[in-house]
Amino acid sequence: MKWRLLLDLDALEFLASLTAAEERALRVRLRQIQEWPDRFCDFEEADERGRLLEVNVCSGFEIVYWADLADRHIKVLRIGPAD
Repeated sequence: MKWRLLLDLDALEFLASLTAAEERALRVRLRQIQEWPDRFCDFEEADERGRLLEVNVCSGFEIVYWADLADRHIKVLRIGPAD
């Protein structure tokens, strides 16, 4: 069964603020994460509840997400500049 990609509204608004080339690069990476969520985790961080979130760094930006195994959803919580 295919993974479904869900993005937080703030993440969508951040994508819309980027140049066309930056947005295109991140959209390609989001598709890759949707296809193979395990392959693109550069590191993990914990949220306020202690849940481990996966972080991928792409073209100077970080994509923070978690794979909801029960629903087969990739939930993108944040996209922003990488530190």
